[in-house]
Amino acid sequence: MTSTSHETTARLDADDELASYRDRFVGAQSPLVYLDGNSLGRPLRVTGERLRTFVDDEWGGRLIRGWDEAWMDLPTVVGDRIGATCLGAAPGQTVVADSTTVLLYKALRAAVAARPGRREVVLDRDNFPTDRYVAAGVADELGLTLRWIDVDTSAGVTLEQVQEVVGEQTAVVLLSHVAYRSAWLADAPAITAAVHDAGALVLWDLSHSVGSVPLELDAWGVDLAVGCTYKYLNGGPGSPAFVYVAERLLDGLQQPVPGWMGHADPFAMGPGWTPAPGIRRMVSGTPPVVGMLAVQDMLDLLEEVGMPAVRAKSVGLAEHVLRLTDDLLAPRGVGVATPREAQRRGGHVTLTHPAMREATARLWAADVVPDYRDPGGLRLGLSPLSTSYDEVTRGMESVREVLADLTASGA
Repeated sequence: MTSTSHETTARLDADDELASYRDRFVGAQSPLVYLDGNSLGRPLRVTGERLRTFVDDEWGGRLIRGWDEAWMDLPTVVGDRIGATCLGAAPGQTVVADSTTVLLYKALRAAVAARPGRREVVLDRDNFPTDRYVAAGVADELGLTLRWIDVDTSAGVTLEQVQEVVGEQTAVVLLSHVAYRSAWLADAPAITAAVHDAGALVLWDLSHSVGSVPLELDAWGVDLAVGCTYKYLNGGPGSPAFVYVAERLLDGLQQPVPGWMGHADPFAMGPGWTPAPGIRRMVSGTPPVVGMLAVQDMLDLLEEVGMPAVRAKSVGLAEHVLRLTDDLLAPRGVGVATPREAQRRGGHVTLTHPAMREATARLWAADVVPDYRDPGGLRLGLSPLSTSYDEVTRGMESVREVLADLTASGA
């Protein structure tokens, strides 16, 4: 890499108004290059103290009293914060509970039930595997038909493709807002409107957009959405997911996994289940209190910075990757399987080459951590608040060196 290119990188970091936030993340100042923030975000430094305080004061000090004093309300309290900070959602429509898979099942079953007589679920063949598996399971349970959209794996679902397949038999359209493989950013407002024109409901998977791409679920008229908290919300491995249900749907929504914590009076212990009013009915079992601790720290930070600034840094990092790809990697046969237009791209970039699987293994061994997705895709997850331009540059130089070694060895 030329000295001019290094000067460009240094200037980008010097001009980055969010650069100082990097110091708030554990390990960000180490030599390790971490480019997988869309799989698991780095922990914040303050989270260690929050966990210690929780163990000593809340769990250890208050014990079971903690449920009455705070823990029982955490699913809706944290849900409302996610809604306000990241989703463009008014209070009372978002709750934290379960994993993404479980909440996706609950939301899809509830959405199908809200459209009785309609027998089709629309989704694309390149949607995240869990989404496809859950949809297939629900279809088997209820005797539904899956209507598949074939997409370009370097892009994603378009408005025109949705318009071609929705109709009077469509109950639900299940799509990812940001495609997990290509980072294609779907036109959520237009697609939502098209689904509504067909009389159906839309269920968006926000796992690769929440905390990275500004969302306006209320303004877009979205019906239901789910997403995880361990990527750009930095909740840690196994941190719980959230579900959003538009207020207009809540009163008639049939929760398919009724549990005591979603009951109108959990401690009545009565013979039958009466759903809690509002979004609380989507809760089934005991809330994951510990799993919500780190999420609250990241929400503090996102509230401080604001999603527009996060998105601007995300776009800048991706543009830097694309420039470096053209300069360093394209001469070695590396392609780009991600839209180059910022308005059509989420927060990660996928690069393609036949040797990327082996390259990823070698990069990990050298403390450069992207991730791999078939076919031949090196996926670079650019977490805006914990990633510097220099870190990206060092990572891309390492990719070039590894590919050169693989070529030289004939691998």
